Amino acid sequence: MDLSAFLLIINTFAEVTMVVLIAYLVKRGNHYKAHRNRLLREKEVMLDYVHDVGEAFADAENIDLDLFLERILFYSMRTTKAGAGAIFMVEPETESLRARAVAGIFPPLSGSIDILPEEVTSDAGYLENLVRSQHVSKGKGLLGETADFGVSILIEDAERDARVPRYNLEYLKINSIILIPMRFRNRVLGVLVVINRTDGNPFSQENQDLLEGLAAQASTSAHFISLRETIEAKHRMDHDLNVARNIQASLLPANIPQVEGFEIAGFSRPALAIGGDYYDVIRIDDKHIGLSIADVSGKGISGAILMSSCRAVLRAQAHNNLDATAVLKEVNDAMSEDISEDMFISMLYMILNVETRNLSIVRAGHTPPLILRGVTGEMKEIDAKGIAIGLTDSKVFNNMLKEGSIVLEPGDCVVAYTDGITEAMDPSGNEWGLNALQDAIRMTADKPAESILANITERIAEFTGNGHQYDDMTMMALKTN
Repeated sequence: MDLSAFLLIINTFAEVTMVVLIAYLVKRGNHYKAHRNRLLREKEVMLDYVHDVGEAFADAENIDLDLFLERILFYSMRTTKAGAGAIFMVEPETESLRARAVAGIFPPLSGSIDILPEEVTSDAGYLENLVRSQHVSKGKGLLGETADFGVSILIEDAERDARVPRYNLEYLKINSIILIPMRFRNRVLGVLVVINRTDGNPFSQENQDLLEGLAAQASTSAHFISLRETIEAKHRMDHDLNVARNIQASLLPANIPQVEGFEIAGFSRPALAIGGDYYDVIRIDDKHIGLSIADVSGKGISGAILMSSCRAVLRAQAHNNLDATAVLKEVNDAMSEDISEDMFISMLYMILNVETRNLSIVRAGHTPPLILRGVTGEMKEIDAKGIAIGLTDSKVFNNMLKEGSIVLEPGDCVVAYTDGITEAMDPSGNEWGLNALQDAIRMTADKPAESILANITERIAEFTGNGHQYDDMTMMALKTN
């Protein structure tokens, strides 16, 4: 081979090598460029994510939970380019999940809906209200599974997963979905859900990772926002209860009218912060005293409000009215329309003639009062017929109300009480009972009226011990000298 041929071969090889090298370098360059662009995109996504997280948690201490969750959902959808999303929180009372934030066309994830397209397009809030109204139990469907196991679920192709609900309407179809548990320590607080990327691509593992980071931070804030709201609500309730307790306490007679020849004492202790029991002593005129004791079936604020209304009506009707039956009829007429079907008032009303010592008694479903005769030591119930206020119409109430009367002798003691006295329970669930009440009255029959009531409360305290008081306790004692 001559030299020129050899050089030609060498030159050709060099050119081929150069072309291959250039192609390789171009390929490597494109690879590095693609890698660089991907890193730049990831950097942009991460910067956007950090910005979104910062925006989402700005002023988190000063907003309510629903507004905070709406903010978290907004940035979750922006970060993942989701077309719709929702945040479901666990309801403490039922341990079920309920949507607290919804955005976009988000279909129900449990059950099915029978809905026409025009119904949705004519009412934009229809679908959202439907989603918000549903309660999903833990362990049921994708939502329940995420909440129950506390593990994220990424479904890139929802058509291939039988757990994803199917809808015939195109705009309700779920193409891709991510469900992220929102956990505080070891407890699942809720589930963050996004569906259907706006660019038509399925969600990726990267999207899931970003949402998990956002949800982790959101869960801690959501827990403390909820805790703060609970504490604030309790403070407001405590304040309202204190106001209601003071108002109710002011309704009880501060100074019981005392008349020569008689002693009158009263006692009331609610089972809750405020109760539904009531007693009153009313000076009708110079010769007559009205004595009333009542019990509302409902307790708490509702019972206290109803009882305060009842007191106002009774006092208005009692003034200068010596007909005890007529007074209770008027009270029933005035109150029955305002009493809900699940509530009623039992009431005992007595009128004492301080000159004749005659005691007239009407009893609207209340426990009959006890009388202990000072001379004979005999104890019995003073009976009078009647039905509770608010249970029936005026005609039936009036027909059933029958007045009784008794003439008091020196040393006699009359004790009226609500059923919280005899139904007080010890830690084993045993009731104190009527016999125990009668024995307690006998123990101090020769003492003043206040001492009789004090002895009863002491005996009850010994019986109940540290047991919880389930019902209000109210008593009145009338004793003749």
